[in-house]
Amino acid sequence: MNLQGKVFQGKSWGYLGAIVFLLALWQYAAWSLQTPLLPTPQAAIAATIRLFEADLGKHFWVSTYRVVLSTLTAFLIGLPLGIIMGYEGRIDRFLAPLVYITYPIPKIVFLPLILLFLGLGDGSKIFLITFIVFFQILVTTRDAVRKVQSETISSLRSLGGNRFQVYRYVLLPASLPDVFTSLRLSMGTAIAVLFFAESFATTEGLGYFIMDSWSRAAPDEMFAGIIMMALLGVGLFIVVDFFDNIFCRWQHLNGYKEGK
Repeated sequence: MNLQGKVFQGKSWGYLGAIVFLLALWQYAAWSLQTPLLPTPQAAIAATIRLFEADLGKHFWVSTYRVVLSTLTAFLIGLPLGIIMGYEGRIDRFLAPLVYITYPIPKIVFLPLILLFLGLGDGSKIFLITFIVFFQILVTTRDAVRKVQSETISSLRSLGGNRFQVYRYVLLPASLPDVFTSLRLSMGTAIAVLFFAESFATTEGLGYFIMDSWSRAAPDEMFAGIIMMALLGVGLFIVVDFFDNIFCRWQHLNGYKEGK
């Protein structure tokens, strides 16, 4: 087995150990508290399997559609705009004050206004998540591009490289590692915002399912929704890692050579 395979095997055992530890901790808490509000892992997993073929699966795919589309939209807009702002001084001087003023504002406070204009359907949820994740990707990409040394760009220019090639072969590869890190952080934010947006004024999504189960005093079903939302977050992390391994391969190769 090569070094890459050993690293992957080591990570797999680590993740498996973490899952076993969390399940054991959950089981211990259920035994200790002895309350129907905290079902055992077996009861919650059984409810998840039972309900997935009914309406839980539908809610899961609705939430997946919303968070994936919004994150992809934020990425496709925030990445090129962040690269342009990081490299083009005139554009950055124009847009940076606007970003500086609006970025610290909690975007979740605009939810009532967004619901008023876009309604209660998918559009309002997708727009809100896109709005939040977009700023995180934009600021991260802009700062990553600004860290690129001018000598690197000058070297490509001296070899006859044009502006497009500077973007393609220098700025984009230099910013991608930080962008994928930002995406990992954004996944947690996106899932949290998704839960909040789906917890009222809607009849679809995991957020709605969890709050509906809570209102009906069905803790096993509520934890089934929590499990599915956790799986959604973990799945998105895995997807981001997959693309990170493809587009930032040189970073991981360096890690394998060092035995990390």
